[in-house]
Amino acid sequence: MFFNKIKNSKKYLAGGSLMLLISLTLNSCVDIDEVSDVEDIIAEGIARAEDIQDQASELEISDLDDLVLNVYRSYYDLLFLNGYNVPAWAGDDVTTLNAASKDEFRSFDTMEFDSENPRMIKYHNDMATVLSDLALPVAIAESFIGLVTDPDALSETERVEFERAQLLYGELLFVRSLSFHQTLRMFGKVGLTIEDTPAASLSDHLEAYEKIEEDLLLAIDLLPNIHPDATEPGAARPNKGSARALLVRVYMDWAGFPVKDVTKYVSASDQAKLVIDNKSAHGFDLEANFGDLWLEANANNKESCFSFVFDKSASLDNRKYGQVGLPGIAPLNGWDETSAEIRFFEDFPEQPRKDATYRMDLDWEAFPTQPNPVFSKVAGPLNDLQNAAFSTDRSDFWIRYADVLLMYAEASARSGQITALSWEALNQVRRRAEGLPFEAPDASVDLTTGDLAELAVTERKWEFAGEWLRWYDLVRLERVADALSPEARKPKNPAFSGPSNPVTGDTSTNNYFSKIPQSILDVNPGWSN
Repeated sequence: MFFNKIKNSKKYLAGGSLMLLISLTLNSCVDIDEVSDVEDIIAEGIARAEDIQDQASELEISDLDDLVLNVYRSYYDLLFLNGYNVPAWAGDDVTTLNAASKDEFRSFDTMEFDSENPRMIKYHNDMATVLSDLALPVAIAESFIGLVTDPDALSETERVEFERAQLLYGELLFVRSLSFHQTLRMFGKVGLTIEDTPAASLSDHLEAYEKIEEDLLLAIDLLPNIHPDATEPGAARPNKGSARALLVRVYMDWAGFPVKDVTKYVSASDQAKLVIDNKSAHGFDLEANFGDLWLEANANNKESCFSFVFDKSASLDNRKYGQVGLPGIAPLNGWDETSAEIRFFEDFPEQPRKDATYRMDLDWEAFPTQPNPVFSKVAGPLNDLQNAAFSTDRSDFWIRYADVLLMYAEASARSGQITALSWEALNQVRRRAEGLPFEAPDASVDLTTGDLAELAVTERKWEFAGEWLRWYDLVRLERVADALSPEARKPKNPAFSGPSNPVTGDTSTNNYFSKIPQSILDVNPGWSN
């Protein structure tokens, strides 16, 4: 099983790195008895990376498989807490406690970004580990592939290994692209770390987008329609459709602030349509019941174009859900970390999707400490997660098929390529939101006229509430100031004087991206904010 393989990887058992495997496999002359620190062994392995072209023929394809699992092990270390998502508290859908120990989230909620926020420091350090762990398997995969000058001359065994190396290479490029893109979204700059050491300088949006595009286009060519090791399509291991879906998201950002290359809407529309046209080949589709997406037992489902799937039994637990989404009052005994904005909740259309997005069974207005609605998406649906659940098996849906549909609707409209499929993409999401069969046209719900791009943006607002995506839509569309204005966030109910955490920071484009922590800059000469 995928998770147990990660759990039992050499890195996990040794507490060090699978670089040890390579340092030994590559005819290393290091005597383990003479090395007192595992990190020294890792360094020896990295030092030999430059010789990988000559040594690749001595490796087994299973070594590359192990190194890929090691990358995922590092990624799960990065993901199990909320550092990956913390900038999204600046959105108008999510809030946190206005007191006590939640300042790491509250600084974003109020737009008073703190460059020394411990969550951001941890993110940078953990991401540096991921990128370092990516470097060597990427080099090995390139070498495996580069050693083959005539694929037609390969034996059957060699052909299988060659194709496996291609698949793993595509997978590594996908994970690296995802890493670069998320870092760029958070900081507006990214070190495009390709080798085992950090990049010498930071890249701006355009340079980063061009590199991510290059890698994802190659990944699309190399990945299969369905990854053979995925327990479900898009779950834990990417396929060709996963790479296309991520590329669509990159193009949507590229077309928006700050680069504003609107020609990328054409690219986004074209790539999204390919995902939609080939959804059966990739195993993608909408789940019939929106609420089922958030059940722990359904953490692995067909709507996931790509997700990180957690498994407590393999020591890979997800701590972003359950208890952290509940208030700290008896008998709920939550952590007050992730709550819902009152005004956003009030504006949310009354429909089955709203009932599944929030815990409607809880009388949140009577919460004595801080009245805020509770996200089912975070705390778990009624009777699904125990109130005291801190470690869960909940998946992180990185890209849902609904996201592809709505990006397609918006991009096709903004690029002047509206077709019947553009409206159908929007309407499938709208029908499900009303609890209707999503593939059956329904005149009471369907739209065929109006500003399709804006209708898609509005639909995204409701569809992805509480999924840490709203903030990035506000940024790319330059709508932060409008969405976070006092009037826009003021509750309609006069019993509430205002939002839990009023915005006190700068909502202009000057404050869309976080500063890189000084402690990170100090150890990376050539980097600057």
